[in-house]
Amino acid sequence: MRHAATLFALSAALLAGAPPAAAQQEEDGRSLMEEGAQLFWDGLRRELGPALESLRDRTDEMEPALRDFAERMGPALADLLDKIDDLSAYHPPEMLPNGDIILRRKTPQEMKDAAPEGEIEI
Repeated sequence: MRHAATLFALSAALLAGAPPAAAQQEEDGRSLMEEGAQLFWDGLRRELGPALESLRDRTDEMEPALRDFAERMGPALADLLDKIDDLSAYHPPEMLPNGDIILRRKTPQEMKDAAPEGEIEI
């Protein structure tokens, strides 16, 4: 709660027209903005710490199974990607009523229609 009150006070001071935080220095040389950011991250670390530690424990438990999966499936997936070449040349996977999954290749006309015309704006 102390962190929330500090952040609220900082926000209120900024909205009230207080001098910029960079101009207000704490005794240790940090601005109020830096102090507020530090308090925010400290509080976030304290709140999320137990959850992240639990996640780390779970990943440690799952690591052997994931390594085994990667060792077994890695070569098969690499072979599949060599055969597929460009994923944009295929429609999304479809599951048939019998459970089979198929990848339909796009026709040349579909490829032409999907290609952007002119320059692409980024």
